Amino acid sequence: MSPIPSKAQLMELLAHSVTTHYADFTASAADTGLTTSQAKTLSVLRSAPASMRSLAHTLACDASNMTGIIDRLEKRDLVRREVSITDRRVKNVALTEAGEKVIDTIRERMEQTQTGLDNLSDDERAELFRLLTVVFPR
Repeated sequence: MSPIPSKAQLMELLAHSVTTHYADFTASAADTGLTTSQAKTLSVLRSAPASMRSLAHTLACDASNMTGIIDRLEKRDLVRREVSITDRRVKNVALTEAGEKVIDTIRERMEQTQTGLDNLSDDERAELFRLLTVVFPR
């Protein structure tokens, strides 16, 4: 039986995996002509539209910076601004169909991440997913 890894060893492995994933994501985003911040914004919006304030909070950036990111994504028709149905003063940002395709392309081109996940069996992928949701609940 293998020795049980320490928290420090697990944290080191998690840090390595995040660093590798981030580098893979950054390179793939650049291939589509996007900055990492722009691509991360599309990734966040993949799950649901969000307010500008919520995006700035999630991406840990200043609201004025978020406006510039959204302006550039909107110019490329990757996102659109919509008036919130619950508060007309709030603008939500939603992915367009083109934005969905771009973020899907970025994820598909993440070679190191894709290769690593391809090395897992279906059962191993299911177990990794389960464990990650325990460690990082949504």
